[in-house]
Amino acid sequence: MNNKLIRFVKDIYQTNDLIPLHAPVFSGNEQKYVADSIESTFVSSVGKYVNNFEKLIEAYTGTAKAVATVNGTAALHTALYMAGVQAGDLIITQALTFVATCNALHHMGAQPIFIDISKVSLGLCPKATAEYLDCNATLNSDGECTHKSTGQRIKAMVPMHTFGHPVELDELLAVCLKWNITLVEDAAESLGSFYKGKHTGTFGDFGAVSFNGNKIITTGGGGMVLCKSLDDGIHTRHITTTAKVPHPYEFYHDEPGFNYRLPNLNAALGCAQMEVLSEFIKQKRVLAGQYKKLFSGSDFQFVIEPEYAQSNYWLNAIICPDAESRNSLLKETNEQGVMTRPVWQLMHRLPMFKNALKGDLSASEKIEARLVNIPSSVI
Repeated sequence: MNNKLIRFVKDIYQTNDLIPLHAPVFSGNEQKYVADSIESTFVSSVGKYVNNFEKLIEAYTGTAKAVATVNGTAALHTALYMAGVQAGDLIITQALTFVATCNALHHMGAQPIFIDISKVSLGLCPKATAEYLDCNATLNSDGECTHKSTGQRIKAMVPMHTFGHPVELDELLAVCLKWNITLVEDAAESLGSFYKGKHTGTFGDFGAVSFNGNKIITTGGGGMVLCKSLDDGIHTRHITTTAKVPHPYEFYHDEPGFNYRLPNLNAALGCAQMEVLSEFIKQKRVLAGQYKKLFSGSDFQFVIEPEYAQSNYWLNAIICPDAESRNSLLKETNEQGVMTRPVWQLMHRLPMFKNALKGDLSASEKIEARLVNIPSSVI
């Protein structure tokens, strides 16, 4: 299978050069819009492209308000701040995620509770989450969810839509409602993914999207906060712009804020990328179908979208029969110039999160030992 995959990937991308995991594609008006931003001299956080980019995301996702930020981590940090997360709070999330999810929690002074993933979505498992809370949580007299052992407030839940595949949102929302927990979606990887016809990142009070260079569309570096209510969106934009109160010349800031506004130069790139997003998704879904056919009947399981969802297939993935075959695949493909990567190390294995609270993580550990991401650039 290793050689078969190598030949397939080289045929798809028609090159013998190094084939990356996910490369950006600039096939439209990117140069034109970036040049226009430069010529306008509005290259920083003020300019027409920032506003236009936000409107394009609002129209595409259906969110009430989108607020552009310098990167996806800043978007998630802002979303958690807006959700009322405070130092000392506990936040439910998955152990199988990119470290940025947990870094955002850490820098707020909050602590993660790591819960297992679902075999359906590879994201936060509703059943495991419900079982953990039933055993370890209680509602205090103020109706706040608190941890029985530590007394800390369990304020929010942050599921991550792994590789662009939507989590089981209805079930997770039911858990949040029962326990008075705020849902904040880490939708960094899932622009263009829909859960039962509705875009990811729009189910929770807030969602966070990334436009890093390896995402389905890119602004070089950039992110977006998706806000469920217009009022929250207006406030989110205010605090990401240093909470400066508008005035012809005075500098007055009415609350602590962040300097997180996306530069106009980057937003110009994003506007051009949004014009081709639908075509990108179409091509990536074709590629996913070809991979599915390639691995059909083999011992390697291609990761497909859940039945309830339409995924952007941001990063294609396969689950190998065992750790030995995973390691062999990684070694041989990379030696032949086909970039493949293992999934992230589970967060509780990292030194800064080794003492975090956690539930049973057997499904996460099994996937960690066997999953490989394979080339997923637009074809």
